[in-house]
Amino acid sequence: MKKTSLYFNRELSWIEFNARVLYQACRKDIPIIERLKFLAIVSSNFDEFFMVRVAGLKNRLQTNPEEKDLCALTPSEQLKLISKRVHEITDKQYSVLVNEVIPELAKVGIQYVPPKEFTVEQKNFTQSLFQREIFPLLTPLRTDSNVSLHMSNLRLHAAFKLMPLPNIEKNPLFSSDNFESPIAVVQVPASISRIVQLPSETEVKQFALLDDIIAEYGTMLFPGYSVLETMLFKVTLDADFAVNEESDINFIHAMEDVLEKRKSSVPVRMICTKASSNILEFLKNKLNLLDEDVYQVSGIIDPSTLLYLADLPEAKNLSFPEWKHFMPSAFSKPNTMWDVLKQEDMLLHVPYHSFEPVLNFLNAAADDSKTLAIKMTLYRTSGDSPVIKALERAARNGKQVTVFVELKARFDEKRNISWATQLEKAGVIVVYGIVNLKVHGKVLLVVRKEKDKVIRYVHLGTGNYNDKTAKFYVDMSLFTCNQDIANDTTLFFNVISGYSVIQPMKKLVMAPINLKSRLLELIDREISISSPDSPGLIMAKINSLAHQEIIEALYKASCAGVNVLLNIRGICMLVPGIPNQSERIKVVSIVGRYLEHTRIFYFQNGGREELYLSSSDLMPRNLDRRIELMFPITQEDLFQKVKEILQCYFKDNTNAHQLNMDGSWTPVATTGEDEEILEKFSVQDYIYSTYKKKYLNKEKTNSLDFVVRRRN
Repeated sequence: MKKTSLYFNRELSWIEFNARVLYQACRKDIPIIERLKFLAIVSSNFDEFFMVRVAGLKNRLQTNPEEKDLCALTPSEQLKLISKRVHEITDKQYSVLVNEVIPELAKVGIQYVPPKEFTVEQKNFTQSLFQREIFPLLTPLRTDSNVSLHMSNLRLHAAFKLMPLPNIEKNPLFSSDNFESPIAVVQVPASISRIVQLPSETEVKQFALLDDIIAEYGTMLFPGYSVLETMLFKVTLDADFAVNEESDINFIHAMEDVLEKRKSSVPVRMICTKASSNILEFLKNKLNLLDEDVYQVSGIIDPSTLLYLADLPEAKNLSFPEWKHFMPSAFSKPNTMWDVLKQEDMLLHVPYHSFEPVLNFLNAAADDSKTLAIKMTLYRTSGDSPVIKALERAARNGKQVTVFVELKARFDEKRNISWATQLEKAGVIVVYGIVNLKVHGKVLLVVRKEKDKVIRYVHLGTGNYNDKTAKFYVDMSLFTCNQDIANDTTLFFNVISGYSVIQPMKKLVMAPINLKSRLLELIDREISISSPDSPGLIMAKINSLAHQEIIEALYKASCAGVNVLLNIRGICMLVPGIPNQSERIKVVSIVGRYLEHTRIFYFQNGGREELYLSSSDLMPRNLDRRIELMFPITQEDLFQKVKEILQCYFKDNTNAHQLNMDGSWTPVATTGEDEEILEKFSVQDYIYSTYKKKYLNKEKTNSLDFVVRRRN
């Protein structure tokens, strides 16, 4: 019998997360627009996966081809397994798109019309549109053997195989060794909408795609030629570049160099419409791609384009019912929050709660004459960020404002460089992170002079200070005036900004200093307390588990009789259910209408329970190469609230999958062990309905949200 591996491959485990996203798109009990959104998420997830993870493997294939991962797989072996599984998922994704989602949209009055189905009126309309508004934007590029072909990352292109018409005169500006059957490439412009509304003789809303129209009328781009074949395609480029942090050049300039390199890096994948082998083989050779790097699809490349349809009036009832973002009453009047926080801690749970309390907290600090200083970390924020505006205003109002902007936040580097520059112009002290470490912890400190003393207020969270993603990312954060946490937060900022030696902290735990060792201590403590009569319990909700030392500690805990419940959104390299190894470990995953992002750690501790929130996942990059924070929830009412929420994540039988020993994920069934029908339970629905009931009652009674109780 083949021995079960102790680890799943990191990349293949992530791919299975995307398969769980696709599973949601396949569910016929989900509104059709939501199914379309899940299909789009699958595509965008794979785009980033290939840009970073697959690109990294390809680089290792060149530099260290015999290097093996924890599963004893070489880069070459991993790439083959990745290609096989991603091809399977992509085929299923497009089957659902073409055979289910698009036909269902047509049934409800939103119809995609390919060029071959244009009516005479639609053909005249699109041809006129092409000549007037599209043709002037297009630049056809020749692809002679002596001409390099550089594709823009993730941009849609059309390739045309041409045939010269009889007796045409050869263009004297260039010579071509494939003059008899040249291939030209045209980039589809991103400056105009890809969705083209069509005139219709019925009440059905009909649309075509910009790329279809370009392919249909592409002959107009090549006078003297006929178009034999057309293929639409999109190339994914290597984005796995890291800045040289030891360089003597300006760090921002070094980051800008990285961004420039991404624009012209090597291709790692091509997704394309099905065409003859001529165009495909030509582009594959030109771009140095292998068969396993090419994904041919029968459908619309990049389904995210269709999300435009969600805003049509016809789609109003085709999405999930709208959920309100509730406002905790203690934050409805920003000027009173300081008094509230002096009495009790406050918990914010977005997107069930509104993100407004964070903005109110920051805006009140920026405008209040009692505020002396504001310090915070920024990893990712939105495009038109109210956070940035508040920080600028605070600096102009004479507050001392210090912001740690992490320029190395992947794919947000350009935005963060812009914010850093803008903040500096306003007088903010900007620190560009730490050499060789990313500052990923989420923390905001406000220092105020009240009467005759200085009081510090702290906000700590599991998610970014991003008002846009806070509308669909599930995160928790704590507002507190706790003196120990305030002291620790002050020490934290001193450590990451200057030359302060690492000092002991009473409440906060910091990676890469002691977060990993603290987690290992907590696991070991649970092992030491556990007994057959009173087994230990560890519960965790995280995004990823890939750290070998943590996995080994959890295996040890299982062997010692500790029950381990893990709710993991994405990567899980731990193998559950191995006899005498991990049989007490259960791993489940939730994919629902909101993106699960909260990190919660619970330890039963023989009845003296402890519960923590953190910015960190359990991965080498988080515990060993990032500045992360973990902080305790000690106030009794908040402790019980977070614990109850965490427990509910292991009751879900609607949007949950359970991880099997072979690496597959099985949807959690609504039937019990004796085949009895269980009541459906969705943790996200439950949390929302609980908050809704609570806050509707609060509005009627106009009372405060929390009772003043603290846990010792």
